[in-house]
Amino acid sequence: MQITNTILMIRPVSFRMNEQTAVNNYFMEDIDLKNQEINQKAQEEFDAFVSALKNKGVNVIVIDDTKEPDTPDSIFPNNWISFHSNGFVGVYPMFAENRRNERREDIFLTLEENGFKINEVIDYTSAEDEGLFLEGTGSILIDRVNKKAYCALSQRANEDLFIEFCEDFDFFPVIFTANQSVDGKRLPIYHTNVMMALAENFVVICTDSIDDKKERKNVLDHLKIDGKEIITITEKQMHHFAGNMLQVLGSEGRKYMVMSTAAFNSLTPKQIAQIENHCPILHSSLDTIETCGGGSARCMMAEVFLPKS
Repeated sequence: MQITNTILMIRPVSFRMNEQTAVNNYFMEDIDLKNQEINQKAQEEFDAFVSALKNKGVNVIVIDDTKEPDTPDSIFPNNWISFHSNGFVGVYPMFAENRRNERREDIFLTLEENGFKINEVIDYTSAEDEGLFLEGTGSILIDRVNKKAYCALSQRANEDLFIEFCEDFDFFPVIFTANQSVDGKRLPIYHTNVMMALAENFVVICTDSIDDKKERKNVLDHLKIDGKEIITITEKQMHHFAGNMLQVLGSEGRKYMVMSTAAFNSLTPKQIAQIENHCPILHSSLDTIETCGGGSARCMMAEVFLPKS
């Protein structure tokens, strides 16, 4: 299965702009609000988003964040954990020190209480001691059906670690570099999942961000071989989080492409029609979360593929 109907989400208690991730996340912007107001707005957006998913029959497991330790980015759990159909769980090394506090073993217990089976935890976090990082399904886009994994290398996505992940989970690695323009320079995009969204039968991708023509051709060749319709977005659309989408299953096995309202509003009528040719679009306003957190809808959802116990 490429998509799931069960999503893990973390409700924030101290959400704000994280100064430790801002150093290489060029999607973040300062906002003229107090942290308390920012967190309240983020909670409102979070709750509305969860409601929208549940209304379509998506099984959302919501876990409240804790006040201590300080975890301003806990709303993005997909960066520290991934869940797989063989019962394996991946736990990942994080670039920002305060993001490492997001890793919570009690979440495993909650999933088991919800009837899911965990067979093995594969923990890559010791790589942090060497200054090496791989931030979960932010860094890695997994094609579970075709047994491939896509990764745009950056400070948060180390090539050796990615290859190790692919060996452990039996995926073929597709490696490339994706850049964005920042003050006239081409700099690495911090996470693969902001420039590319892989659905069951299509992909939304900012091909303009892959500057190397051979790398771009290699990525597109893999996608075409696997029968994916390629829907390209511009770098400007990517900055409205049009690459940060996730396809999920709702009630009666109905598929939805989930994104923020900002992402939806940035799309052209043709792009919307291309997506809706495969499945309906579900969008929710995440303006505060996007502006201060530099992440969007996909980052907020950790997909649960674990078997039932």
